[in-house]
Amino acid sequence: MADTATTEPLIASTDARGFPNEFDGREEEMEGEDEVDERNMVAPGKFIWILTFCAGVSGLLFGYDTGVISSTLISINSDLSSRPLTTLDKSLITSCTSFFALLASPLTGLLADAFGRKTVILTADILFILGAIWQAYTSSVWGMILGRSIVGAAVGSASFVVPLYISELAPSPFRGRLVVVSSLFITGGQVVAYVVGWMFSETAHGWRWMVGLGALPAAIQCVMMWWMPETPRWLVRAGKKETAKKVLGQVYAKCQGVDERRLVKSVLRNVEKEILEEEEISGESGIGRDGGKAGWSAKVDKVASNFNQLVKVGGNRRALIIACMLQAAQQLCGFNSLMYFSATIFSLVGFRSPTLTSLSIATTNFLFTLVAFHYIDRIGRRRILLLSIPIMIIGLLLCAIAFNFLHLPTEESNTTTGAEQNATMFWPILILLSMILYVAGYAVGMGNVPWQQSELFPLSVRSLGSALATATNWGSNTVVGLTFLPMMDLFTPMGTFAVYAAVCAAAQWAVWRIYPETVGLGLEDVSGLLKD
Repeated sequence: MADTATTEPLIASTDARGFPNEFDGREEEMEGEDEVDERNMVAPGKFIWILTFCAGVSGLLFGYDTGVISSTLISINSDLSSRPLTTLDKSLITSCTSFFALLASPLTGLLADAFGRKTVILTADILFILGAIWQAYTSSVWGMILGRSIVGAAVGSASFVVPLYISELAPSPFRGRLVVVSSLFITGGQVVAYVVGWMFSETAHGWRWMVGLGALPAAIQCVMMWWMPETPRWLVRAGKKETAKKVLGQVYAKCQGVDERRLVKSVLRNVEKEILEEEEISGESGIGRDGGKAGWSAKVDKVASNFNQLVKVGGNRRALIIACMLQAAQQLCGFNSLMYFSATIFSLVGFRSPTLTSLSIATTNFLFTLVAFHYIDRIGRRRILLLSIPIMIIGLLLCAIAFNFLHLPTEESNTTTGAEQNATMFWPILILLSMILYVAGYAVGMGNVPWQQSELFPLSVRSLGSALATATNWGSNTVVGLTFLPMMDLFTPMGTFAVYAAVCAAAQWAVWRIYPETVGLGLEDVSGLLKD
């Protein structure tokens, strides 16, 4: 092939769709010339930090919603439907958010592929605002459930798409830490929620301020994200290679340790190569054209094709099993029962300021998420789980033992009299310390590693696979929200925490058996670990 330009083109030759011709004579030569190892990067550039921060605000919204319900439940009193909340009311108000997040996350996967990751984040912000305002003004239990359901759809969308958005933009050596930034925002949001709950706990109808303030960060993020770009990997699939190249140029600008220009070309070529390989496997064609012209029937066929590819291709199926296993374990270990009901638990065992006591749980979660941020790309995903899950088990077992020696008030009695029924505060304090130990172990590993799910899937099924894994998370979350209070009544607190410890033990075994290490690998390389 003759050179016809004075400057070297991005792609030596292309097929009819604009993708590189893998069989061109210069391809091997150019790959050798432009291939750059991202692992040589010393630090990410400022632009990727700005992107991560803007997207991470969704995590703050997620965390705020998780944490604020704990304070809200003990502050509502008879403000809704002119009666005190029953156990069923509390379970429904708590679990409806998870249930609608479960419904939203698979749909979000389709929307993220069709319209882009950024569009889904903006849509979630609008839902956050509507849900927060509705909750603040409602006067009935069912109105509260509706508002919480709207927020649930937003949470389900954001919890899926934000880690995907960050992972598709992040350089591979820093991908783990940058995705953990989203978890930092989640835990930070929980801390803010408990502080707000404490501030308004003595205010008449203060719970309305607690839930209504959730609209503020959503509005701020909506403005910030309007100016942020789409991910280059989605842009390439949509046929917008030049835009993708510009975004990559911004992401890798001023990155230390590598040649920026060559790195952009290398990453772009790897993405295009992966798309071509996936097309050959799935038998698709026409990627990069305007899918809207083909109509919705073509989109449905595309989803069906992706689903078949996800469950029938061995490597994809393994990725789905691992991602769903990790997300289920993250919820079934019982962590969000503490987030939803910590104030109720601490009131039950006799602490005079249950909301303020709950703040220690949220603060521990935030501080040890910082530990995960520092070590997840150094220790590795698999190893950090194998080291942290035993800490969770110890904390849960100590909690179960302490509850066995604690006399709890009955449902008919005043729940603030727990301290009066116990001669000492030793057991309540041991419960608090055990929960802190459990949360520390959770924050280091299980709270963060499952959200690295996007790196397990190849690009063609990344949205769908991540959406199904996120749906597993929210399905499990719904189970925990619905069953925690009934389990406390049926199995006693000791039995409930022992069940959560058993789930953690099963998760430890599963991680040891089937979860490979992915630290430091590019998104296009990780799937190779799971192939037949």
